Formats: sequence, C-alpha cells, structure tokens
Amino acid sequence: QVQLVEAGGGLVQPGGSLRLSCAASGNIFSRNFIGWYRQAPGKARELLAGISRGGSTNYADSVKGRFTISRDNAKNTMYLQMNSLKPEDTAVYYCNVKDGVYSYWGQGTQVTVSS
Repeated sequence: QVQLVEAGGGLVQPGGSLRLSCAASGNIFSRNFIGWYRQAPGKARELLAGISRGGSTNYADSVKGRFTISRDNAKNTMYLQMNSLKPEDTAVYYCNVKDGVYSYWGQGTQVTVSS
C-alpha cells in the first residue's frame, strides 16, 4: 500500500509563494502519472498540474505560468511550487499518483491566500 504525505501548506499573502511537497512510501513517481489537485469549498476537485510517465508536464489555465510541478525520484518526492498566489487559489491541495488501476491520494494540505 502506497502512502503519500503532504507538507508545505499554510497562510500566505496575495502575491506570495509556497512550495508543497508530497513524499511517497515507495518509488512510484518515475513510472506513473503524478499530479496536483485542489478543492475549494463547494467546488469540485480540479487537476492543476501533472507529469506523465514520459516526463511531459501540463497545467490548468488557471495556474499556468505561476505554478510548477516537479519530482525528485531519488527522494520519492514530488513538489508544487506556487508563485504569485491569489485569493482564489485558496483550497485544500492534494497530490495524486495513478499506478495502473490504482489511484493514491495524499491527505490534503490547506492553502489560504489572504491579506
């Protein structure tokens, strides 16, 4: 059973930055799709950024140019660098790994952007 543990959320002012991390209990990032999602109150969970098995990245329009997804296979850790944060980025953020028919989720970390 794969476990994903997130860290790095918190309160930040508009225009600020945060880096989220997601550590896996095993080496699964390099061979699978990995992604970051978020869910704001009353809204559906949305995919923000992903890295395919081949290493290509993709981003939602709402975060393109501001957020960067990356992974460190040696550390079994993935990251989401978030810059130029806006109040509408406030949500619970989740990491996800799709390993065949299985889909693993982190516990979620709250990001609040407010002055």
